[in-house]
Amino acid sequence: MSERGAPWLFILPAFFFLVAVVAFPVLYTVAISLTRWSAAVTEPPTWIGLANYADMATASPEFRNALLVSIYFTGVSVAIEIVLGIALAQLLNRDFVGKGLVRTLLLLPVAGTPVAFALVWRNMYNPSYGIMNWFMEQAGLPHQRWLAGISTVIPSLILFDVWQWTPLVMLITLAAMEALPTDPYEAAVIDGAGPVELFRHITLPLIRPAVFAVMALRLMDSFKTFDQIYVTTQGGPGTASQTLILYVFDQAFRYLKIGYASAVIIVLFLMILASNLAVVYLRRAAA
Repeated sequence: MSERGAPWLFILPAFFFLVAVVAFPVLYTVAISLTRWSAAVTEPPTWIGLANYADMATASPEFRNALLVSIYFTGVSVAIEIVLGIALAQLLNRDFVGKGLVRTLLLLPVAGTPVAFALVWRNMYNPSYGIMNWFMEQAGLPHQRWLAGISTVIPSLILFDVWQWTPLVMLITLAAMEALPTDPYEAAVIDGAGPVELFRHITLPLIRPAVFAVMALRLMDSFKTFDQIYVTTQGGPGTASQTLILYVFDQAFRYLKIGYASAVIIVLFLMILASNLAVVYLRRAAA
């Protein structure tokens, strides 16, 4: 009995830790989402069942807008980051003078503080004195309102997000490329394969696990992006850049609707879970 029970004894600390920091907060949030609880009053939470979820589905255009903005921002930014990250990794996966310096410079956006970078990009996007409009002027293009325009705010935030997190995709995929065996490449070159064929038929299939792994990481992080958007736009102009996480923040801390905000955060949790399950399915289908 002691030999069979010893393995379970060893994993108990990790089990209790996961229950404390993961399972309990999720279950508590689910319970709160089934109540009407306002922090503006001293009354205890009132059980209302699925009414908060029904409000989101039928009577909340702000929620639908935040949902669409989150999907738009996450889908476009992650797709661009994956493509650019793989391309940069392919360029760096060779020997050239200054390779270490170039790699270090490319990783600086990941190493910095998101809030500090958000302040810098907010100034860069300023319509009056920002450098982005100077670039537009030099290219002979009209000035843009960037973060102040309804049609330009999300593309502007996507550009910021791509600049900051593409190096992470590059780093992970580059590590996968550098670990690949050389035998398949040598055999393919002897058979007359060119660079495009080598990348398409050897490199890309072999680094596929790393690509799907970093895709899952970026989907989780992108859906939860808060500080960069809050510092630059606070969800504006209007609600043009209000993602689900900013919508939760407003409902919980501006309007003090704790029960409704908990329901929204559960929906966001389910969206992140569904996106990761989709990545797992795509990985198995591509295997």
